[in-house]
Amino acid sequence: MKNILKKHFGYEEFRPLQKEIIELVLAGKDCVVLMPTGGGKSLCFQLPALMLEGIAIVISPLISLMKDQVDALRANGIEADFINSALSQAEIAGVINKAKTGKLKILYMAPERLSVFGFEDFLHTLKISLIAIDEAHCISEWGHDFRPDYRNLKMLRKKFPAIPIVALTATATEKVRADIVKQLEIKDSQIFISSFNRANLSYEVLPKKDSLRLILAILRDYQNASVIIYCFSRNDTENMVDSLNKYGFKAAPYHAGLDANTRRENQERFIRDEIHIMVATIAFGMGIDKPDVRLIIHHSLPKSVEGYYQETGRAGRDGLPARCVLFFSYADKFKHDYFIRKMADETEKKKAQEKLNDVLHYGNTYGCRRQFLLRYFNEEYKQTNCGNCDRCVEQTPLDTHKINIKVAKTRVAHNTFIKKNDTAEEYDPVLFEKLKEKRTQGARKLQVPPYVIFGDNALREMAIHFPQTPEDFLKISGVGNQKLEQFGEQFMSVIRYYVKTHYNQGRPLVIKFISPTLEETKKFVLQKTPINEIAKNRGFTSGTIANHIEGLLAIDPQLDIAYLKPPQEQFEKIATAFKQTGDFALTPVYKILGEDYPYEELRLVRIFLKK
Repeated sequence: MKNILKKHFGYEEFRPLQKEIIELVLAGKDCVVLMPTGGGKSLCFQLPALMLEGIAIVISPLISLMKDQVDALRANGIEADFINSALSQAEIAGVINKAKTGKLKILYMAPERLSVFGFEDFLHTLKISLIAIDEAHCISEWGHDFRPDYRNLKMLRKKFPAIPIVALTATATEKVRADIVKQLEIKDSQIFISSFNRANLSYEVLPKKDSLRLILAILRDYQNASVIIYCFSRNDTENMVDSLNKYGFKAAPYHAGLDANTRRENQERFIRDEIHIMVATIAFGMGIDKPDVRLIIHHSLPKSVEGYYQETGRAGRDGLPARCVLFFSYADKFKHDYFIRKMADETEKKKAQEKLNDVLHYGNTYGCRRQFLLRYFNEEYKQTNCGNCDRCVEQTPLDTHKINIKVAKTRVAHNTFIKKNDTAEEYDPVLFEKLKEKRTQGARKLQVPPYVIFGDNALREMAIHFPQTPEDFLKISGVGNQKLEQFGEQFMSVIRYYVKTHYNQGRPLVIKFISPTLEETKKFVLQKTPINEIAKNRGFTSGTIANHIEGLLAIDPQLDIAYLKPPQEQFEKIATAFKQTGDFALTPVYKILGEDYPYEELRLVRIFLKK
């Protein structure tokens, strides 16, 4: 399992709950998976699809996203394809033929495809390994994004009773979770609930008065970063785009009033980094999987907390810091009230009003905004101060709509509490930009989004470690065999040339700078907090925290970590395995010792051996 994880996805360890979910699917069991955006939901069905015989069927409403998802899988050496209404009949026939002849491991399709005459017969000709239902909250009328076509999916359980079903969503209240199980008729299901805490996202609320000036000030901190601004209406969207372009920003609109070609073109320009700001109604976002969105601005009140959580969840999917700003105005509430009053169904009207009231409570809360969001999804957040929302940092006991505009401007101008959108000194920024240029060239040539080649995280690692050999390049997170073979030499040549022309010695000195992420982990280490507790508090895996500790020791070798040393017998066994391999690489040691010795323990022992 770990070999496939590294070979195809480029990772050495699983994120929380992934391994347990995958093992359950491999055992032929159904499950419901709730993970925040960027939490690694897709791997929970993509990896078992590679291990099981046959083809995995993935149901997704995100038609505009399917091609990018398939491109990403193919870049990882996985045979995948999709069927949706964007394809011609000839193209659909070609995909069907590939599926029937066993040339695919994963097939994506929209839910309405199941209603097409003869399609069910086609499915019965396949050896289906598993069925994954993405965005499963769409099946529930209690959810914020109900789609009637999803109700037809219950036929999958009746027609394929022996095939495991995995239902996945990033946002679902307790009531919606129960409805997912009921509507899909999932049998003996286990529900896996990952933490909804997006630790890398900051949350703040600003008054809407003078909002354009505040937005312009915020955007100056995000030059060349990907930004989404949500507006209430088509008219608001167009006005915002005109204003931003007038002030020299590259912005494009996305709303239902534009024709399909214009919407698609604007979306693709955004995904390919040709424009940096997308101004949209809530129609935008479900169809993108861009990992490097650094800023989400809601220029008007969202209709529900679930919707707000999902929309802000489009920021920081790569795990790097990102910012979420909501502009609050009771005038927006009255706009929503107008449309709620026009609803014919009294039950729907009541639900909509309750959801809107929850948004008002979020905007006016005196407490931690992160805690509010997590409690909404029935998750307890024990920390009294998250350190990454305006309420916790400023402790401002004011109603949102009464916040002094001077205070708001000062906060924005000085970026009072927000963690910066990159760890600028931790990696070589010049090399990072050169690697981004190489990625852009490759993406244009292959006609895929840049992140399909490598995410920003991988490029940052390259700009820290300067890998110049295939062995070192494979150590970069997100680099598997396929990407090494397809892209490795192109990027290593950039690194080699950069090292040769910028440094006298073969390996450049890396600036020793403690990033905000490492600084936060260091606080826990100084308090002698166990590594699993640090991971839980920070929303990372234990392996990631071990990486943080390794980075901290490179900066401060005197940091006291003696309390983290594993028991002597365990330590000696791992140390002996390292000695056998004659190297500090983790994978060979893991192969010797097996799964009883997880990667984080191997990393800890390696840290002590290097001291």
